[in-house]
Amino acid sequence: MTDLLTEATVSLDLARRIAAAAEAEARRLDKAMGVAVVDRGGQIIVASRMDGASPVALQLAIDKAFTAAAFNAPTDAWGEVTKPGAADWGLTSALGGRIVILAGGLPIRVDGQLVGALGVSGAAPSVDLACAQAGLTALTPK
Repeated sequence: MTDLLTEATVSLDLARRIAAAAEAEARRLDKAMGVAVVDRGGQIIVASRMDGASPVALQLAIDKAFTAAAFNAPTDAWGEVTKPGAADWGLTSALGGRIVILAGGLPIRVDGQLVGALGVSGAAPSVDLACAQAGLTALTPK
């Protein structure tokens, strides 16, 4: 049937590898984080809160992943344009406050196509981002 769409998405196995790579980097940096991998529609595939992570770390990780998937862009790309008076001011109030503009949310792309997103939270924004970037290394065949 030609009226059906076929879209690639992150598998459970790949989501687990991405999360494990992000968690490994967090452990290397001696940080406890929340990590979430979502599909292209922002629905959770894998979510975990490392021992010792803040109680809010996991929810922020989930929302970072959701934001990165929803906009097919890193979460920290929204900082300047969401300040009061800027073009997208108020965006962070959308969808019940699920839009997060802090570093640590990255789209997952394969051959340039969005297949999901990763969110990491629990430390300074630069550390969250470093752990998320480490998670994406799971996309590279060893």
